[in-house]
Amino acid sequence: MKNRNIQHKDDWGTPDYILEKVRKILQTGTYFDPCPLEHTCIDWDGLEIDWHYKNYCNPPYSRKLKEAFIKKAVKEQNKGNTTLMLLPVSTSTKIFHEYVLPNAEITFIKGRIKFKGFNTKGEYVTNKCGMHDSMFVLFRGKQLK
Repeated sequence: MKNRNIQHKDDWGTPDYILEKVRKILQTGTYFDPCPLEHTCIDWDGLEIDWHYKNYCNPPYSRKLKEAFIKKAVKEQNKGNTTLMLLPVSTSTKIFHEYVLPNAEITFIKGRIKFKGFNTKGEYVTNKCGMHDSMFVLFRGKQLK
C-alpha cells in the first residue's frame, strides 16, 4: 500500500494520448481548459470565470478543488456548455452521486494513466501513475446533443 502520509503534488498534466481522445469526444481540435497545468490564478481563476462552449478539465485531485470544479462544470452545463473532465474513479462519494451520476455520461478508462509533471524531487517525469483508476465524465451541453 502506498504511503498516504507523504506530500503529494496536485498539479499533473494530461498525457498526449488522452488529449487525442479528448479531441475526438469533444469533436474539435480546440477547447478551453479552465484548469491548465501549473496555472497560478494571477490572470484568472477557472472557478470564477465563464467557461467556453467546449471545455476540457483535468482538475486538481485534492477533494475541495476537485469538487469545486465538478460543481462548476454542472453550472456551465446548465448554461449550455459542454465539459469533459478527467477524474479519479470514486463512485462511493457524495459528489459522484449528487453531481456526476445524474448529470453526466461516464466512460471508465482501462489501466492507470501515467501523468506528466514535476515530482517531489523537482524532476520532470511522464510516468507518474495516479492512485486511482480514471474516468471521463462528460457534462454535455446543447452543442454536443
